[in-house]
Amino acid sequence: MQQIASGFDLLEGPVWDPELGLLVADAGKGGVYRIGDDGAIDTIVEHRRGIGGMVLHADGGLVVSGRNIAFKDDGPTRVLFDNDPPNGRIGFNDITTDAAGRIYAGSLGFYPTRPDDTPMPGALYMIDLDGSVHMLFDGVQLTNGMAFSADGRRLFHADSGDQTVHVYDVQPDGQIDNRRAFVSVDTGLPDGLALAADGSLWLAVAHADVVLVFESDGRLRRRIEFPLPMVTSLCFGGSDLRSLYVVTGSEGMSGEVGSVFRLETEVPGLPVAPARVQLHR
Repeated sequence: MQQIASGFDLLEGPVWDPELGLLVADAGKGGVYRIGDDGAIDTIVEHRRGIGGMVLHADGGLVVSGRNIAFKDDGPTRVLFDNDPPNGRIGFNDITTDAAGRIYAGSLGFYPTRPDDTPMPGALYMIDLDGSVHMLFDGVQLTNGMAFSADGRRLFHADSGDQTVHVYDVQPDGQIDNRRAFVSVDTGLPDGLALAADGSLWLAVAHADVVLVFESDGRLRRRIEFPLPMVTSLCFGGSDLRSLYVVTGSEGMSGEVGSVFRLETEVPGLPVAPARVQLHR
């Protein structure tokens, strides 16, 4: 394991770009950054705070979460799905895509970073290729990481509110049903996750300093410990997708020590398709 960068507040939403390499967001301080394996740091998006998830877009640029779901490139920001606080849609956390390029986004019903805010459920949404938005499931306590199985027939979704990763069956039109528990954790909160080519699920567990690796049937395969407790998310990267990048936050530590770690894996990760949602100018 190698710590390749540090000095951040709350890192989230790591994504591997075949051209740029690893991209990460600092939800606390703001901004999206490219992190080189040599520790070099370049700013890709300035200022924007609260990003919990990111995906690449087939037209270039990034789709990011936060107060809304938005497309960011060198031009003006284009909002794909806005928040609606009066109706309980405060913002959005993790996002992912299916093989067709639809975007799946979990909404937040409260501000989880504010200890005095009353927990309220959010929902899971799909942004279809034509830009239309569809609510898929209402009643997610605290939405977090998502990933699709290799065949696209199952969606895994971490709900930190009940300490469980759930799995849904996915229909050809992108709708989901048959929600059921896949794995639960006793300590910490299930956060970001990714799937590997062998069907294993790699789960960042916040407040517990670990990444847990589960077999496709839910049995625990491996426990990877980190020197920082706030392990928030992860992604596979590198030319062969055998590098696991794990990001952390500073909570529970003194100062801004959010870091990026890299370790090599025997099994490659599953690639995440770019978004292909229509961009309205």
